[in-house]
Amino acid sequence: MKRFLWPLLVFCGLVALLGAGLLKNPREVPSPLVGRPAPAFSLPTLADPARQLGPEQLRGQVWVLNVWASWCVACEAEHPVLVDMARRTDVTLVGLNYKDKREAALVWLGRHGNPYRASLLDADGRVGLDFGVYGVPETYVIDRDGVIRHKHTGAVTPEVVQGTLLPLIRQLEG
Repeated sequence: MKRFLWPLLVFCGLVALLGAGLLKNPREVPSPLVGRPAPAFSLPTLADPARQLGPEQLRGQVWVLNVWASWCVACEAEHPVLVDMARRTDVTLVGLNYKDKREAALVWLGRHGNPYRASLLDADGRVGLDFGVYGVPETYVIDRDGVIRHKHTGAVTPEVVQGTLLPLIRQLEG
């Protein structure tokens, strides 16, 4: 009898593991950087390549880093949400233009609007790699001390802005 019980137990265990996996949201990719300082970097801005910007210049304020590219379809879908967020709030929104051409990014922002206080050119993707970016868009909330407090993978929606980003930003600012 025991010989027949083992395969049944193994099967039930596998079903339980599979069931637990199906209950998870595949859009939520845990980041090992949440709770750690943002990677140090200094990149040229799209608007003025002679001007460099990095996390050290943003210390003392809560800010949002949005990783985007002109070739990214999902970025185009989320962009009106970011434009609206920038218009309605005083959140410091910084763009990280990922593996893109400066000219293409500037044309894209001219066409779709520019919600960013600054957008930085990460042409070779090294800074994105430091942040653990594996696809665009991705969005990070960074606190006054330069610590990453949240990562959102995929396009930001109005629900994400209202339900996650703004409440967290208000909490960090308060």
